[in-house]
Amino acid sequence: MAYEESVTAISLDADATIGIYTGVPGQPGSPQPHGGKQYHFVKLVGAHQVGLATGATDKVVGVLLNKPQTPGSAATVGIFGVVFVSAGGAITAGASVGPDGNGQAIDAGANAVAGYAISGATAAGQLIPVLLK
Repeated sequence: MAYEESVTAISLDADATIGIYTGVPGQPGSPQPHGGKQYHFVKLVGAHQVGLATGATDKVVGVLLNKPQTPGSAATVGIFGVVFVSAGGAITAGASVGPDGNGQAIDAGANAVAGYAISGATAAGQLIPVLLK
């Protein structure tokens, strides 16, 4: 079932925490792994610039939807709607979620809520649909 629908996104500059060269898998000189920080929570770190959200109390502005290859590159940030987010561990469907130390979704508990898990995750690294707040 498709969930990434009616997403409102903005383009901001990537900082060094998300502007990571991922290269092309199998191409000589490309780093391993090739994931970057796509589908992780991001926060504002400067004027027109976003970086990885690295704590439960960070004020999340959205989810990184692309893979900026260098600092200063365009970062497409989903700010409203349903987007996929990388889970930081097991999450129950319907739980309010926020970032862990790596920008992945965890149960927000009493911390700031970035969105709500539409379906759950059983392990870290799974992509789950999240309704951004």
